[in-house]
Amino acid sequence: MKHMTLAEITRACRGVYHGDSALAAVEVSSVTIDSRKVVKGSLFIAIKGARVDGHDLIPQTMESGALCALSERDLGDAPFPYILVESCRQALKDLAEHYRRSLDIRVVGISGSVGKTSTKEMIASVLSQRYRVLKTEGNFNNEVGLPLTVFRIREEHEVAVLEMGISDFGEMTRLARIARPDICVITNIGCAHLEQLKDRDGILKAKTEMFAFMNPNGQILLNGDDDKLRTYTPENGLQPVYFGLGEHCSFRAEQVVDQGLRGTDAEFVTPDSRFSAHISIPGSHMVHNAMAGTAVGRLLGLTDSEIRAGIEALVPLAGRNHLIETDTFVIIDDCYNANPASMKASLDVLAKADTRTAAILGDMGELGDNWKALHREVGRYAAELGIQILICIGEMAEEIAAGAREAGAPEVCHYTDKQGFFAELDRLLKPGDSILVKASHMMEFPEIVERLQAKGGASR
Repeated sequence: MKHMTLAEITRACRGVYHGDSALAAVEVSSVTIDSRKVVKGSLFIAIKGARVDGHDLIPQTMESGALCALSERDLGDAPFPYILVESCRQALKDLAEHYRRSLDIRVVGISGSVGKTSTKEMIASVLSQRYRVLKTEGNFNNEVGLPLTVFRIREEHEVAVLEMGISDFGEMTRLARIARPDICVITNIGCAHLEQLKDRDGILKAKTEMFAFMNPNGQILLNGDDDKLRTYTPENGLQPVYFGLGEHCSFRAEQVVDQGLRGTDAEFVTPDSRFSAHISIPGSHMVHNAMAGTAVGRLLGLTDSEIRAGIEALVPLAGRNHLIETDTFVIIDDCYNANPASMKASLDVLAKADTRTAAILGDMGELGDNWKALHREVGRYAAELGIQILICIGEMAEEIAAGAREAGAPEVCHYTDKQGFFAELDRLLKPGDSILVKASHMMEFPEIVERLQAKGGASR
């Protein structure tokens, strides 16, 4: 990482340094909260977790080569340097904000109710055709993950593509204070995290907190097909640029040809050009992701040929609309997370299959008091699409099953847990089936994908 001394870190965290004064001028090599990732010269930040308190691991990290620890505990006359702070979690954010300010790098911040990760992957794939890009990995998009992502930025990086996920008011403000994006992208305003944000207007308010700490000379990119975003006026006075399918969008897609589970062909229109490209990942939402990638690419100076190459180079991540072909089944692995909008989008993808369709759906979390109606709505949607067998797993998913039955779905099953489904898997699924697997992360549905892969035989 870029140079940062212990003295500088102490000031940034408003802490008190304890240890050899000569070491205060030494630079750390990395910052981590994971004792397993400590390398020579690391700064270890002791975070109190649900099961493990990082403070108990400080001696171990020193033996592994850490230079210094950040601690909420007074460690007394410790035989190693440490910085005493009031809160390690706050110090993590303060230090990341300080480090970001020292970097000469363009940052693309991405948020939205659905599609943050797939949009992030698309934008990073496009920008990688010209720039050295760092992107958010995994689910490192919250108040712990974002700082750790920022600390991964090195001097060779030219652009950072940062995913920013929230569940309550004020979180985006704290994330934006760290990221300070030059380009802000919002994918949509859907129904997610309603326990705290209450309704779509609340979600819009929370997501757009991002603009408070963006580059005042930056750009805002919004999905012009989303009713809430299309009519939103940023308080910072910047005029949004829209991407989507509508004629009012500066970056839009035309002549969209659905190739089923093989993806989509489309013509991409910019303010001064047009080009064709193939998107290998299925789903209409991927067209919007590609338009977002096109818009960011053009704002950062890429040519149409570079943007096309980036769109066509994108491959799916495990758990994110990942198509797995086995000897017996075609599996759509989209089980990383779920809310009503993403459930419907994934069902749309499944409905494109030219085989018998089976959806294995689980509970959706954080939907607030309206969770029953939102689950039933997904079940009705699956029935309306003609999904031929719907397998619902979990207590809340019983409402998906109820909605599907109300709408006349031909075959609906409900199980309280995965084991009940596994006991009847052979009876329910048939060779040649196309199978969607999707639920909130808490349901741990990757286990179902693994079982289906083993049952289906060799992947192709």
